[in-house]
Amino acid sequence: MRTAVIQLSAGSDAAVNRAEVRARLRAVGTDVDLVVLPEATMVDFGPTDTDLAAVAEPLDGPFHDLLAQEARRSGATIVAGTFERREADLPYNTLVVVGPDGGLRATYRKIHLYDSFGYRESDRLSPGPVEPVVVDVGGVTVGLMTCYDLRFPELARALVDRGAELLLVPAAWVAGDGKVHHWRTLLAARAIENTVHVVAAAQGGPRYSGHSLVVDPWGSIVEEAAHTADATLVADLDPAAVGAARRVNPSLDNRRIRSSS
Repeated sequence: MRTAVIQLSAGSDAAVNRAEVRARLRAVGTDVDLVVLPEATMVDFGPTDTDLAAVAEPLDGPFHDLLAQEARRSGATIVAGTFERREADLPYNTLVVVGPDGGLRATYRKIHLYDSFGYRESDRLSPGPVEPVVVDVGGVTVGLMTCYDLRFPELARALVDRGAELLLVPAAWVAGDGKVHHWRTLLAARAIENTVHVVAAAQGGPRYSGHSLVVDPWGSIVEEAAHTADATLVADLDPAAVGAARRVNPSLDNRRIRSSS
């Protein structure tokens, strides 16, 4: 599965972001199966007093229309982060999965909101239901996580127990002391403990940590973006590598404590 990972720095103007996303998707070309963009690609979180309800869109809004057009053009599945409008409550932080036919294949509403390191995402967004989401992409079962979800290994394990062979982690990982170390370590850990590929598309720019990554089932970094600059990574993920790793390291089969979810 040829996978492109786009690292970018989204701004507060949704129309400008759409133009940037279109340009970046077209630069990828048509020789990919899956394209992963960061959390909050539609529009950035902005300052903590930004009203995200005012910029959120319905699932059939302009951002989805753009992704649908580009998915049909390229023949790829596209995953990207949005803020999903709700009529009577705060928006969801939602990943959308758009198939090669332009149809909405899946949505994942972020379960664990980033109420940590002095930040409160829950002041502006609603947590999603505790429903781990997997989706088939070209015969590969893909599990969806967003940013802070990475710090909760039980979600990754629940996705793997639903058949995930690849975990996607779009993120806007806020910069700070030790944050890149946490990011790289946690991504590798999720890959190793679950014997899966992990693909992480990160926001760059001054506020975020960048370092988009592709990690193999042994925890080795296959591709990595340098720091916070815009970048596009391309990696060929071999689904057979998951089975090979699990035959050598059958830790999932050797478990004695299993999730009840």
